[in-house]
Formats: sequence, C-alpha cells, structure tokens
Amino acid sequence: MLVAKNVSKTYGNYTALSNISLEIPKNCIYGLLGPNGAGKTSFIRIINQITHQDAGEIFFNGERLSPKHISQIGYLPEERGLYKSMKVGEQALYLAQLKGLSKHDAKEKLKFWFERLNIGDWWNKKIQELSKGMAQKIQFIVTVLHEPKLLIFDEPFSGFDPINANIIKDEILKLKEQGTSIIFSTHRMESVEELCEYIALIHKSEKILDGKLADIKNAYKDNIFDVGLQVEENGEALMKSLADKFNILSSNLDRQDRQLDFKVQLPSSHTGDILRELSTMGNLYRFDETIPSANDIFIQTVNNKENGK
Repeated sequence: MLVAKNVSKTYGNYTALSNISLEIPKNCIYGLLGPNGAGKTSFIRIINQITHQDAGEIFFNGERLSPKHISQIGYLPEERGLYKSMKVGEQALYLAQLKGLSKHDAKEKLKFWFERLNIGDWWNKKIQELSKGMAQKIQFIVTVLHEPKLLIFDEPFSGFDPINANIIKDEILKLKEQGTSIIFSTHRMESVEELCEYIALIHKSEKILDGKLADIKNAYKDNIFDVGLQVEENGEALMKSLADKFNILSSNLDRQDRQLDFKVQLPSSHTGDILRELSTMGNLYRFDETIPSANDIFIQTVNNKENGK
C-alpha cells in the first residue's frame, strides 16, 4: 500500500529522518515504533503531505504520492484537533465533507457509527462537554468515516478506559478485515503484540529494524526455556547437578510441593540433552521456549544501537 524509498527530512541542522525505506503491505496492521523524538511523527506528516521530504520517494498504492491521495488516507493524530465550542454533529458533518463526502452520505454514515458506538445522544453536545475519551470516540469516527484505503493511528487508545480501548481495538481489527491498511504508532507494546503483523523501529532518525513481527521474534530468540519439574529427591542436589551441566539463569524450589522451576539457556542443538537428563529426575510438567516480547525487542534493539552494537 505504501512504499518509502530513501526518505530524508531535516529541519535546519536537525535530522528528523535519515534515508528511511519501508514497505507497508496491503490489508495489514503495521506498527511504527520508536522512542520519543525518533522521527515517527515526521514520517507520518510526510505521508499526510503536511510537510514534504527533502530526499527520497513515496508511493501510494503503486503511484507516486500526490495531493489526490489525501482523500484516501485517514489520520488520527496523537494531539487531538476538535473544535471545543462546536456541537458534535455539526463538527462531524463539516469534517466529513472536507474528506469529500456529500452532506447526505455523511449523515447516513455518521448515523451508522454513532449507533455502532452507542453515542446517538451526543449529536447536540459540544465537544467541551465531553470527557477526553468521549471526544476521542468522535475523532475516531471522523477519521474512518470516508472509508480510506490507508488509516494512520497515532496513540489511538490515549484517554480511553480499558472497556472503550477494547471497543476501539475491535473496530480497528474489523477495518483491517474489510481490507483497510493501517499504520499504528504507539508506545504501548501490549497493543503491538495484539494488533501488529509487521513492525518498523525508528531510532534517532534511522530505521534500525523492520519486518514481520513473528519473524523478528524468532530471530531474537536466545534458546531460553522455562522448565517445571516435579521432583521426588533432594531438589537442591538436583539443581546443583543441572547447574554443573547447563546454563541455569534462575531457579526456585518449592520444598513443600516438591516443585523445581527454573530458566535455562541452551546451546541451539542441545535441547534433547536436557530433556533426557530431566526425564530421569522427575515428572516434567513444563518445558516452554521463551519468545521475546515486542517490548523486549524494542528495549534490546535501542540499547544495542545506543551502545554501538
């Protein structure tokens, strides 16, 4: 849906983006990640043509990005932009027509979304009468109302309680299922785990990681396993025996229940060795490989970059 080739952007002596190349597939949720000041917002602003890159090219659905594509993009910024003294319905109609909808079509679509999100009685309220989360629902609606091919959500759950955050998450997933491509920028790594199929990590204006999230997780595995063993003999002696042969990272022995739980890092080809060893020591009730979380990968990659690795 979107291809960026060697995109750079500077503001005076400050480099916001340095030679960024990304490919965002159609019909996916693509996580755009990075610490504050990494360059994410600059990239999003370029896609929305609020500003323009100094170098590089961007293609939208196979065509060079141009003003005609603005109507096919929906953008929910982190900083909200609703007019506080305007009535909800009046403002929603105005913003919908800015995106090219007729007044009639806008009313029909707004009626659908207001009923869907159970906010039909908000039409004549002023934005200043709404809570932050309530106003966020309105902004979400006007972002998706014109059914854009590409949606960009920047911290979309900000201001929501857990129940409403889950409602909006489900709506985002439904939009993806209907064929919409979505760029999702957030600091909430649990949301990345739940929603994103692909991610890119930008740090200090440079892309330092991108790809399919499942592939990246596999690449970052360290062959670490969580093990649970029901033991009949002296647990301390068994733990010492294992520690002499394997790299035990942490352990805990419940003497009353005779349960030994530990974390071990194995050479890549030695999984069978420890399984054979454990089978002679007791009843193995857990042997799970530790898959790094998106948060683990985020922290490790950024720290490695900071330390020049």
